[in-house]
Amino acid sequence: MPSPYPRLFILLLPVMILFGAFFLIPMVQLALAGASGPQGLAAYASILTTPRHTQSMIATLLLAVSVTATALIVSTIAGLFLARHRFPGRSVLLALLTFPLAFPGVVVGFLIILLAGRQGVVGDVSRMLTGEKLVFAYSLAGLFVGYLYFSIPRVILTIMAAAEKLDGALLEAARSLGASTWQVTRDIILPALRPGLIASGAICFATAMGAFGTAFALATNIDVLPMTIYTEFTLNANVAGAASLSLVLGLVTWIALFIARSLSGATTAAAA
Repeated sequence: MPSPYPRLFILLLPVMILFGAFFLIPMVQLALAGASGPQGLAAYASILTTPRHTQSMIATLLLAVSVTATALIVSTIAGLFLARHRFPGRSVLLALLTFPLAFPGVVVGFLIILLAGRQGVVGDVSRMLTGEKLVFAYSLAGLFVGYLYFSIPRVILTIMAAAEKLDGALLEAARSLGASTWQVTRDIILPALRPGLIASGAICFATAMGAFGTAFALATNIDVLPMTIYTEFTLNANVAGAASLSLVLGLVTWIALFIARSLSGATTAAAA
């Protein structure tokens, strides 16, 4: 009987070539570049030893966690409602909620400027109401709104897909036995949605950690890690510093995705 290994190798060869050319080789080059500066391997510790890099990492982590938590809460409520109710205009509402997926980060940043910039709608309304113009587009608050804007559609789609698989008979049985709405949600709905929540939360966190376009469009008083990497590379010509920070950012994101896969198994792995 002929060995299956030669055929398996031929089938895997295109994947191996693509993996090597577009991931393995660039990552090795990035790692070598990170250690090529005057500091050597110590450049990888700059995230802890350089105050600006440390502050940038902390701000990025806090932003990603807050965006993820808010997106999960808002999207779970909206996703459950949309999955369990049919009403006129539902398809149009779904289309509007998922429309931000079509926008690149720079466009989202521009929309935030139009909303809460110096000439934005929020500033005009706040000036009429209080006499002072409220401007938050060029800060972490503006970046939070921008990231939340394109994170909610991703989470809603995942939650709706999971919610539509819920067994209605279980919900009716729980209610008939006297379970309150909170008990039904805690004991039946949330456990059923757990894989979807973890998967969408991990993707949301990873996207918020590495998103650059929106931060670039709003970058006035914003110092998140993608912008720090950009300024180190372009303004300071610090290739080693930018490369080391890039690997640290990638490692943190990978750890988050790995934990998500471990917590919910194959379902999250497939979704992520």
